[in-house]
Amino acid sequence: MITRYALFEGKVKDGETAAFREAVLTEILPKWKQFPGAVSVRVTFSDARDEGAPEFPLILAINYPDMQAVEQALASPVRAESRAATESVVKRFFDGRIHHHVTEAHEFPLISG
Repeated sequence: MITRYALFEGKVKDGETAAFREAVLTEILPKWKQFPGAVSVRVTFSDARDEGAPEFPLILAINYPDMQAVEQALASPVRAESRAATESVVKRFFDGRIHHHVTEAHEFPLISG
């Protein structure tokens, strides 16, 4: 499984956390869910962090079966729509930067009992 993360590093404008989260879920998430080849989308909002750790109020993870699917998604027209929706929300509610990371997951189920 390949996961492409978008890390929103920075700060939500004071008093705007609820509005930011609502805008992400209603304005941007529908676009993220349209990426061709995507297996799942996970939106995580930060509630706490270690002292001194950088602030990531939002981390997006989109899973794909392989790199070919990632490349197809990034080349699709949905990407431009997603960027426009993201820019609109970011301008209103977020001060910081967004960077992307592509990872290959290796999962190790725990055996209980």
